Amino acid sequence: MATGDLVAWASSGAMALTGAADGWPRPEPARVASAANAAANDVASMTARFGIRVDVDGPALLGERAAIAGMGRNGTVSVGGAARFERAADGWVVVNLPRPSDSELLPALVNEAIDPHDWGAVRREFARHAAATLVARGAELGLAIAQPDECAPLVSPGRALARGTWRAPVDRPLIVDLSSLWAGPLAGSLLAAAGARVIKVEGRHRPDGARAGAVQFFDVLNAGKECLALDFDDRDDIRLLRRLITAADLVIEGSRPRAMDQLGIDPVAALERSATSWVSITGHGRSDQPLRVGFGDDAAVGGGLWVDSGAAPHFVADAVADPLAGLAAAAFGAEILASDRPAVIDVALVRAAAWANRAALPAEVGGDDASGWWVMVEGERVPVSPPRGRTPTQRAAELDGHGPALRAEFAER
Repeated sequence: MATGDLVAWASSGAMALTGAADGWPRPEPARVASAANAAANDVASMTARFGIRVDVDGPALLGERAAIAGMGRNGTVSVGGAARFERAADGWVVVNLPRPSDSELLPALVNEAIDPHDWGAVRREFARHAAATLVARGAELGLAIAQPDECAPLVSPGRALARGTWRAPVDRPLIVDLSSLWAGPLAGSLLAAAGARVIKVEGRHRPDGARAGAVQFFDVLNAGKECLALDFDDRDDIRLLRRLITAADLVIEGSRPRAMDQLGIDPVAALERSATSWVSITGHGRSDQPLRVGFGDDAAVGGGLWVDSGAAPHFVADAVADPLAGLAAAAFGAEILASDRPAVIDVALVRAAAWANRAALPAEVGGDDASGWWVMVEGERVPVSPPRGRTPTQRAAELDGHGPALRAEFAER
């Protein structure tokens, strides 16, 4: 088992992203690749039950964004650059600041009037507070912050919150994709490849933030979906969204529960009213810690996916909880669509990381950036592959690209 884990990890492209920027790639989290492969196998078997079998290289997805965007390993700073490990008074925390407004909350986090862009001052203040205090205060402020190993290893990346009685499977299921960024769109893209009709719904005034990132990556995750932009402050648009949800076989959603609460939409109520299934992807769980913000890097650390290098911790791959959760959500969604029993499934990023977390595997690593890295497996040198990304076969739709047609199709009758 260990041999297969190491080969998969070295070949995935994710190992090349794990470790210090000026050091060697780390082999310890090798079993993450096997978890990604297991989730991809579940996607293949479940999609074959309701439509077209979708085979995807799960381990390669762990480094796909970095390959497309040209990013590399940074050690104590995440591959994407937004998250970093910092010392608290009694241990490490990881704070993730992907949004422009996040940094402005740092003075409130440390309860001190400091320049949030002066990391020397921020670091000194972090060291004055207990890690648990910083995490609790960050959760109240809406910051993505976590301690290593908050969530113990789990046997599943998701769990059912509710199950319905019956819904007839259809030849081409309708999926409403309310998610953004990475995990949810990945799940939607895999189900679209299986033959489902996927309608991507975005805020007209707050579209998917991934549109501002690497175009190829956005296309990989969203090509083939119909796109509808809605104004969530407009009553008519909210009514349209409710009609879409009623008509849908499955909803994929990636926001904190209060976002749906503000729209008067409840997944369990939708299940009971129209037998609409729901896969909810959150940072820390729809019911466990519903108000807490979480992204792929910080949630991964909270789920135990990080490397203890001795001097300082390092991140595992690139926001690794995102592709893991996306694969898991796709497998759960496909299983629901192949079944006649609808359900509401909770897939948390931290749970996906905790599910993939296993004991570290020691291994000999050699080489350098110039000649290439390798890991020794049963006396043989296995090259450490660079990350790689898929090439989209078509462009994703523009914002509201299918809006007029969808509004006409789902008009109130």
